[in-house]
Amino acid sequence: MTTSEALAGLGSLAQETRLAVFRLLVQEGPEGLAAGAIAEALGVPASSLSFHLHQLMHAGLVTQERRSRQLIYAASYERMNALVSYLTENCCGGASCAPAGTVQCATPGRPVKARAAARGRR
Repeated sequence: MTTSEALAGLGSLAQETRLAVFRLLVQEGPEGLAAGAIAEALGVPASSLSFHLHQLMHAGLVTQERRSRQLIYAASYERMNALVSYLTENCCGGASCAPAGTVQCATPGRPVKARAAARGRR
């Protein structure tokens, strides 16, 4: 993934409705949802939803498929994973990272526990 592709993806998610749409589609799985079901689930007017879906599709994070008379939208897991990989590509400066949900990186010369304790006091 290039920097410009990452910026497009992050930029498309940097809006409340689009982030909610994307998270809903990720939860739904590869089968996706019809536009009407997305609008109903999120309480978004169809005209606004169309704009937001277009932004997510432009960034490659959402796909569109016509099934009969409906447009079905689904999260692009390949693109989502590429974006996450881009963000974590240089995680911990090449050192092994801790499991998700724990302190991720240790600063050289400073133990992980000290960093975790310092974060908790902020």
